[in-house]
Amino acid sequence: MDHWKLFKPQACLLPLQGTDKEVVLAALVDGLVEGRALDAGLRERALAALVTRERSASTGFGHGVAIPHVRVSGLAETTASLSVLPDGCEWGAIDGEPVQLVFTVLRPDRPSDRHDPARHLEFMRWIARLARSSDFRGFALRARTRAELVELLREMEAA
Repeated sequence: MDHWKLFKPQACLLPLQGTDKEVVLAALVDGLVEGRALDAGLRERALAALVTRERSASTGFGHGVAIPHVRVSGLAETTASLSVLPDGCEWGAIDGEPVQLVFTVLRPDRPSDRHDPARHLEFMRWIARLARSSDFRGFALRARTRAELVELLREMEAA
């Protein structure tokens, strides 16, 4: 399905530093803006949505993975990044473990010709499968470049 194509190397952060979840969320959004995966005019809206989401319930998936995902008004199509926190960050994950891998997913708030909600659910299921894969997590933590992270996503989708 080419889910991996939603991840642009320049929007992924490796390494990402931070021990405070809200600081990390801001860095993730800035990475999407700097990587030209998110319009700068939507930065504050996206960050506010992510912070609000985390305050209502943690997106800490477990296994050292978080999947912050929100709807962003004004966004035309889904955008995503995969980032690595080598030192980990307390995230309130369901297993209590610090997070080292963060899949950030921003999606439009309504269907359009560039956003299909059914395809989005399929995309989120794919991410969840990757998050449960110890092989994927191990390879992602050993990646040395952003391009390697995205290539790993491509390889995992092809497998």
